[in-house]
Amino acid sequence: MGRRVSCNRFAQILCASLCFAIASRGSAGPLPSALAEKPTAQSSPQQAGSTPSSRAESKTPEQTRTEQYTLSHERQAKAVAYSRAGYTLYFVSYFLGGLFLFLILRLGWAAKFRDVAESASDKKWIQGLVFVPLLFLTLGVLKLPVRIYWHALSLHYEQSIQGWGSWLWDWTKGEFLSTAFGIVLVLILFAVMRRSPRRWWLYFWFPAVLILFGVIVIAPLVIDPLFDKFEPLSKEHPDLVASIEKLTKHAGVPISPDRMFLMVASRKTNAINAYVTGLGASKRVVIWDTTIQKTSNDESLFIVGHELGHYVLGHVWQGFLLGAAGLLPALYFLFLGLHWALDRWAGDWKLYGQEDWASLAALLLLLQVLLFVSSPVISGCSRTQEQAADVYGLEVIHGLVPNSAEVAAHAFQVLGELDLSDPNPPPFITFWLYSHPPLADRLVFAHSYDPWSKGESPKYVK
Repeated sequence: MGRRVSCNRFAQILCASLCFAIASRGSAGPLPSALAEKPTAQSSPQQAGSTPSSRAESKTPEQTRTEQYTLSHERQAKAVAYSRAGYTLYFVSYFLGGLFLFLILRLGWAAKFRDVAESASDKKWIQGLVFVPLLFLTLGVLKLPVRIYWHALSLHYEQSIQGWGSWLWDWTKGEFLSTAFGIVLVLILFAVMRRSPRRWWLYFWFPAVLILFGVIVIAPLVIDPLFDKFEPLSKEHPDLVASIEKLTKHAGVPISPDRMFLMVASRKTNAINAYVTGLGASKRVVIWDTTIQKTSNDESLFIVGHELGHYVLGHVWQGFLLGAAGLLPALYFLFLGLHWALDRWAGDWKLYGQEDWASLAALLLLLQVLLFVSSPVISGCSRTQEQAADVYGLEVIHGLVPNSAEVAAHAFQVLGELDLSDPNPPPFITFWLYSHPPLADRLVFAHSYDPWSKGESPKYVK
């Protein structure tokens, strides 16, 4: 709802691996929750009760009409400050990531790591097992202060209640997973480079896409449970499962209860969320326990309806296919950029060619630039999917939930209050890095979208 698993922990670990970026699920760059996935950070019962809108205190559609996204003066000041801090840290994290990689090359650290790896063994795969962790963990440690600062801000603004010990353990697991996936991909990449120095960018694309697919499939089963607890939604909330089944039957796409899961988010965050994840046998809809606690039954159904939109409209598959398609030109860019950089600075960086283990740092630096400049395209594609899911959510609850437009609008209001969503984000920030339409726009859209009164056919749920 506020976020989706395509930007979830596994996706960021996967991006870190496939693109050799160093990021665990927490975040590739710190962002407020309304923009993109932020570190899972969670909530105690006491603090959950202090949030602006709890399940017991939520307004009902009969009490008032939610026309616009509004916050109290104090809450708005916090939302603006928290969001602006997230915007700043996003750009700072990209700049620092590039700076650290440049310094690792310029100061000769990458060459020293290579020398250590080559002195360990004559076998290339052993060298890779030594070099990749040295480089990845060095970057992870250098970036750690920004991650620590973001978590401190999340604690200060009561978005996170995750203790430092638990947070550090999550960070450690994320680094381990990033490094493990990175080792596999780097070993394959350099093996392909040695075999085909001119076309490695093409030949590496095939195993990279297969690994991408595999990670998306196994992430809900293997990776996500390392960070959070999941259980069947029917275990604690059979009534909600029954309501969701009615919803899916109404849409003509029944989803089995064994594909509906509850994530115990309340141990770490005050935020609410739901998402869709996986492919094939691992495909599922996940709803956070905080969502159930802090929204009404009808609002929870709309949130689930939004996620069903991602499920039914095939957004995970679309994300995979777009990612696979985009990976090929990205690899070609890295190929051209690496040769350009080596022609100019190989001597200064003590690199002897593209097959030099130390050239991985140069690839990472080029990737940092590529990911940054492509951010508006990625964000724009995500906003398009989120808009479609909002439409689907509104359509699927229409006729099943009384005053469904108000239910959806108030769900957005609760989401914004809890997540401290920026009430008026700068247009440039929305364009560059918002993975969802601004929440205020989504709330207004909930009331304005009404094909039924106009005698028009709904777009998705007929």
